[in-house]
Amino acid sequence: MKCDKDKGEITDYISQQMTDRERSLFEVHLGECTDCKEELRIQQGLWDMLGQSPLPPTSGRLDEGFKKMLDEIESEKKESKEIFIQPASSSGLWLKIAAAFILVIAGFMAGYLVNRPTATMGTNYKVQVDSLSAQVHDMREIMMLSLLENPSASERIRAVGYTNEINNVNAKMIDALLTTLNNDPNVNVRLMTLEALTHYAGNPAVREGLVQSIVQQESPLMQSALADAMLKMQEKRAVQSFRKLLQQKQINVQVRTKIEQTISRLI
Repeated sequence: MKCDKDKGEITDYISQQMTDRERSLFEVHLGECTDCKEELRIQQGLWDMLGQSPLPPTSGRLDEGFKKMLDEIESEKKESKEIFIQPASSSGLWLKIAAAFILVIAGFMAGYLVNRPTATMGTNYKVQVDSLSAQVHDMREIMMLSLLENPSASERIRAVGYTNEINNVNAKMIDALLTTLNNDPNVNVRLMTLEALTHYAGNPAVREGLVQSIVQQESPLMQSALADAMLKMQEKRAVQSFRKLLQQKQINVQVRTKIEQTISRLI
């Protein structure tokens, strides 16, 4: 089972931003959680690759080095579309670069939040922080979309997991997740994608996509999970799709019973 612990704690652990008590508790968790241990290994490698870049100053004017860093990030953003369409052999390096930028940007933002600047410079810093936040969002989106094309099921699951760190999903991301939900050959990836999509159940496109997905699923696990999701969402439009599903002779007996119960509770 994938750990739902806030992965931001890993960055705090690496950058030594935890108190002694928090660090001790987190190390206990690492001893029990292989998911967080693997994530720590990956992030530590990226952190080492960057040479543990220092946080920016928290008062006074932005120095030239920080301004240069912002310019470089903006340049990387403009070039990302070209990198994204390169052959698969270069995708691993790009993902590492993107992840590295996310760590650095998160570090800058953490420095700002911990030590807020004076009121005089506050507005200027807020603009920079908002810009960095947008950069983080863009990088995570690129990583998610790229990893969804990875031949490894574990990497595709990792891609779906990035949705937990993205507050606002756009139409492109929703379409990518719905495509994964309907077409991914691995049922575990599809189950994780369904769980991720239910977090955006307030989005009409997501709800419609989930309803349409019902008749496209052949796995009993997916059919059962969709029944649970539709019941939780109280999506009455799913009734018609479930009835079409019941017309399939090969449907699992237990799933058939569950769907019939779901229909009766939705009507």
